[in-house]
Amino acid sequence: MSPEPAKNIRVHLLIEGRVQGVFFRAYARDQAVQLKLTGWVRNTADGRVEVVVEGNQNKVESFVNWCRTGPPSSRVTDMKVEKQECVGEIKVFSVRY
Repeated sequence: MSPEPAKNIRVHLLIEGRVQGVFFRAYARDQAVQLKLTGWVRNTADGRVEVVVEGNQNKVESFVNWCRTGPPSSRVTDMKVEKQECVGEIKVFSVRY
């Protein structure tokens, strides 16, 4: 009997620290595209980065782990992770402005 394939999940992230002005969004988009995930990333007015990402559970978990560190010039000090219902309405991963 073969193992069940990983199901799709959706998470909402709020990332704090030195995460704006360090190409966090561009690196996050590249990571998500490489992992074949969908969703979006944007800067918030209060200096955080917000992400919604959907896809294969293992790949989403890998992306979330990457976000805990971010790109080389960033410094993540806190990250809130909220699981949400996976609805599948997002077809690509994009940077929102």
